[in-house]
Amino acid sequence: MSTVIAVDAMGSDRAPKPEVEGAILAARSYDVHVRLVGRDDAIRAEMRNHSASDVRHRIEIVPAEEVIGMDEKAAQAVRTKKKSSIHVGLRLVRDGTASGFATAGNTGATMASAKMILGALPGVDRPGLAAVFPTSKGSAAILLDVGANVDSKPQNLEQFAIMGDIYSRNIFGINRPKVGLLSIGEEEGKGNELTRETYKLMQHLPINFAGNVEGRDLYNGKVDVIVCDGFVGNVALKISEGLVETVRYLLKESLRSTITSQVGFLLSRRAFADFKKRLDYSEYGGAPLLGVKGVCIIGHGSSNANAIKNAIRVAAEFAERGINQKIERDIATARLAAARTSSGDRAPQHAPQAGRHDD
Repeated sequence: MSTVIAVDAMGSDRAPKPEVEGAILAARSYDVHVRLVGRDDAIRAEMRNHSASDVRHRIEIVPAEEVIGMDEKAAQAVRTKKKSSIHVGLRLVRDGTASGFATAGNTGATMASAKMILGALPGVDRPGLAAVFPTSKGSAAILLDVGANVDSKPQNLEQFAIMGDIYSRNIFGINRPKVGLLSIGEEEGKGNELTRETYKLMQHLPINFAGNVEGRDLYNGKVDVIVCDGFVGNVALKISEGLVETVRYLLKESLRSTITSQVGFLLSRRAFADFKKRLDYSEYGGAPLLGVKGVCIIGHGSSNANAIKNAIRVAAEFAERGINQKIERDIATARLAAARTSSGDRAPQHAPQAGRHDD
């Protein structure tokens, strides 16, 4: 039976064009049924622009009268626009008629709505938003939190570490992910009070904790999961996005500057295309909001059809592989271990990895 994914058809900057195109691509590529949520007339008008008779039976329109714009304040929009495409899509997940939700809409409004409509998983104090970075080793690194929480406590970062470990193992197939704590130096005592206290907690988690890492380690593949608070993570994410765009621009300008470089570009076009693909955010689909009772994937407002297609893919993978159930189980295991530690029965530092249980 196909996995049902709800898509906010009114979310992106150019909605509903990328959402409709992405839904068609996903329906052709994966075993999914897509429910496009938004203004019925706009979605139908866009559907008529595409030849999709082969997958039309796997794409459904769910009407939603209201749209939350990118420039709207999240708190106010969530309270006043109960019939928005974000609200309606998340309610489909809550009510069990969709296995996951994907949007390229207002990030703040989506996170607030998900917390309100879906709620947090048992044992999770605050959900975290996870972003994926390409590394020089050809692997993917996960950074979380990248903006769900501006202020975090050590216990929140501890939970982010567990959720990131599960994400890395189950989505990217890394058997024993290395988990690092983002700080200003590799030594245990470096950083602020938050990172120092978090370090103490992460030492006793049943994960492969690699200690502190620095900003340069985002892209070198030293670790597979990097944990930080949402303020630092969002700054790191935005700097990285700006850097990628700058590198692309400068490289393109250099290749066009002389006849010799233009000839070189023609000869190396395949390599350049591969370079662009490795840095292309659309290949990763979006950032999952980890720790809520349901699958919620949040993409860029500038998402194209390929990004929407991959967001649907990621949402389906999360649902099919039971990521939330594993998070709930491993958080409970970690809390039990912490309770034993505080009572004097310290768990061994190299305990079996949480959540293995033949995942």
